Amino acid sequence: MIRSLLLSLSLLVAVPAMAQTFPSTPPEPGDPIPFTLPEGSSFTLDNGVEVTLVPYGALPKATIRAVVRVGNVDEGPGQSSLADLTAGLLTEGTTSRTQQQIATEAAEMGGSLGAGAGLDQTFVFGEALSEFTPDLVRLVADVLQNPAFPADAFDRIRRNQLRSAAVARSQPGTLARAAFARALYGDHPYAAVILPDAAQIEAASVQDVQAFYDAQFGPRRTQIYVVGRFDERTVEDTIRRSFGAWSGGADVTSPTPPTAQTGRRVILVDQPGAQQSNVTIGLPTIDPSNEDFVALAVTNALLGGSFGSRITRNIREDKGYTYSPGSSVASRYRSGYWAESAAIQTPATGPAITEILYEIDSLATTAPSRAELEGIQNYLAGTFTLQNSSPGGIASFLSFLDLHGLGRDYLEGYVERVYAVTPDDVRRVTADYLSPDDLTIVVVGDRAVVEEQLAPFGDLEVEVLE
Repeated sequence: MIRSLLLSLSLLVAVPAMAQTFPSTPPEPGDPIPFTLPEGSSFTLDNGVEVTLVPYGALPKATIRAVVRVGNVDEGPGQSSLADLTAGLLTEGTTSRTQQQIATEAAEMGGSLGAGAGLDQTFVFGEALSEFTPDLVRLVADVLQNPAFPADAFDRIRRNQLRSAAVARSQPGTLARAAFARALYGDHPYAAVILPDAAQIEAASVQDVQAFYDAQFGPRRTQIYVVGRFDERTVEDTIRRSFGAWSGGADVTSPTPPTAQTGRRVILVDQPGAQQSNVTIGLPTIDPSNEDFVALAVTNALLGGSFGSRITRNIREDKGYTYSPGSSVASRYRSGYWAESAAIQTPATGPAITEILYEIDSLATTAPSRAELEGIQNYLAGTFTLQNSSPGGIASFLSFLDLHGLGRDYLEGYVERVYAVTPDDVRRVTADYLSPDDLTIVVVGDRAVVEEQLAPFGDLEVEVLE
């Protein structure tokens, strides 16, 4: 027995030595796999409701996403967060169900139900086991068409909105993004949503919510997406029965895009004693309907929008100015912007901005290497496929396509277009769309420390926190 134990121990000792035979370099990645989507079906009800059914996946579940073309952009003067209040109340009860009944029914289907509002769209979304998909359709139809807007729930939802507004005003990063949005969009509704007006929220009433719903919601603005495993014929019949009699509401309208700002602006929001400077640097740019949008997404990931990006390596890894920088391309209807944001050590505010501008200038004049670009392309293609490989992800992206007037081929050809971007495309897109002369630079920080650091970047506009 002792001999057997010794033999076993000797084998265990030998394993690490054998493990050293693995190659020191990883294998080459395989060919990119294009994203494919089952054909499915689409149809439009007589009242204008548009429907898309997509059979997808192996799990016996289905996702429903009902999208109404109304959001914060439709709020009028004095109606800050009214779209959010309306969306928050949709699942708080209908004329035939209480909030508890809605939640219980969804849970008994093996799923859940929720609602939310964005800049341009309001969503009612849910999931259920496949066999309950028709029941979920009926529940979504009731929530969307027959909201009760109970007064007690309104008071609670409004208090939540007020707390969210107060939290937003206490966060320097949010203050920087709000000042950036005001600089880009001026009086356009896209500028107001980051920092909701607490006084306007406080003044809102249930009657305001009801009036907003009556004026903005209706079948002609509604699109329904069902993705997953379900009986298509039964679900189509249920949708026709559940939504076919809905009437009223407004026609679909397209919001007026904001006027793009041009020229360099440097804005300092004074926060005395701040230990960090929250910086946002960016400018208006193209929207997803532009043929260069995918190339801009690739450029953003290489420049600042991924952990291995140039700006991140420069100001985080090499110089230690900040811990979590990042850039993004934000999409709006017929509008968009690129922005880099970071919380920077106060003494390094000016040097960090200098390095960000240097990276933009460098990429605008010198194309990246093929190897650097391929690494970014692999990252984007992989994350895109992962994000859209679930019923909920597909439903969300389909509503994105419909908002921006894009075809199904945009979804299925996205990976291919990512890999079609060349190094010179990245250089060209940087030069064409990320001009340093048009950048808005916003800093929320201690004026006494950073004002002199900001002088080289342009005439300073100072805002004082109230």
